[in-house]
Amino acid sequence: MEGVFFGKQPILDRDQNLVAYELLFRLDQAATTAHITNGLSATANVIINAYGQLGIQNVLDQQRGFINVDAELLMSDAIYFLPNNHVVLEMLETIDITEEIIQRCIELKQMGYQLALDDVVEVNDKIALLLPIVNVVKIDVLALEEAALVSIVNVLKRWPVLLLAEKIENREQANRCMELGFQMFQGYYFAKPEIVSGRRADPAKFLLLKLLTLVMGDSDIDTIEEEFKRHPGLSYNLIRMVNSAACGLPQKVNSIKQAIMILGRKQLQRWIQLLLYAADSSNGGVSNALLQTAATRGKLMELIAKIDRPYDKNHQERAFMIGILSLLDVLLGIEIQQIVNKLEISEDMSQALLYRDGRLGQVLGLIEANEKGDIAAIQVILEKLDFLSLSELSHMELEALGWTNRIGDVAN
Repeated sequence: MEGVFFGKQPILDRDQNLVAYELLFRLDQAATTAHITNGLSATANVIINAYGQLGIQNVLDQQRGFINVDAELLMSDAIYFLPNNHVVLEMLETIDITEEIIQRCIELKQMGYQLALDDVVEVNDKIALLLPIVNVVKIDVLALEEAALVSIVNVLKRWPVLLLAEKIENREQANRCMELGFQMFQGYYFAKPEIVSGRRADPAKFLLLKLLTLVMGDSDIDTIEEEFKRHPGLSYNLIRMVNSAACGLPQKVNSIKQAIMILGRKQLQRWIQLLLYAADSSNGGVSNALLQTAATRGKLMELIAKIDRPYDKNHQERAFMIGILSLLDVLLGIEIQQIVNKLEISEDMSQALLYRDGRLGQVLGLIEANEKGDIAAIQVILEKLDFLSLSELSHMELEALGWTNRIGDVAN
């Protein structure tokens, strides 16, 4: 998996409470600045990493993100990828303020986007045209002498905009901007940009995760079929698997919809879950090991659930699913919370995966302790569960491992 990096620098209010972050392009974890030759590419990199790879909730929590946009991105439909409730579009000083740009800003404002002007050092006639539209004006205090700073603040106070003092490097600058009435503050004096890092997962895995979401979310068969049709390799894999000797069909299946119907929703769900672990060929044996562990976890959880609730098929299916899903964060390189949110699973399953809470969470904790050989933890959990012995657990583990060894052909 490739590394994912970008910077985020806090933006504070007058009481030094955190109100937003500026998200900044960075090439690697050690970078403190970035030499940007292509503004659109740099911003696209930040957007993809923050929104697509790491999850914006993990990056921003409840705060807004200021994101630099050049003229090309501002005018592009790609801007709609950014949710208007999360971002402030920070218009770079390189933008030539034309009538077309002004109309675009009005349109975006009407759609609920907040706009900011970046690195303002003067209020000329062109900038004045945007002041009725933008929400925030960022003033580069480092570039201005005292008299010029006072002058620009007095001009901007005539407009309904929030003033943000950026590039504050010392206490004197901070105090002076406070006296002048700035509402927001940003700079090395308060905090340097923090480098946020993660891993970029294989897009093929996100395709499978999307399919899994459709199947688990009770989407109709036509919707699932359409998604398969967009990916011929996966469709071929599905039909080949349904036509394998293991299914014992009297005649060959040639349509995707028929294959889905014959396999059934539950088995289709299991197949996709297993494919997720088999999708990565770049990590050598890592995915094979994860596949085996995840499959064994799922089957072992299902066997334990059968002892616990022998007549509750739904409980048994959910137990299997938790076992399989419990390693997806390792495979995809993203937080388990993001996976839980994307799949919109039931509350008890969420609690089991996130905190090892509830009946199913305890069973997952038991299996993890068993994998580590932690006898003390195993004994504690077995006592809490009070329906399973250590010898029964060992027997079911062997049964689960045997089952895992037999499913290799399905996952490949």
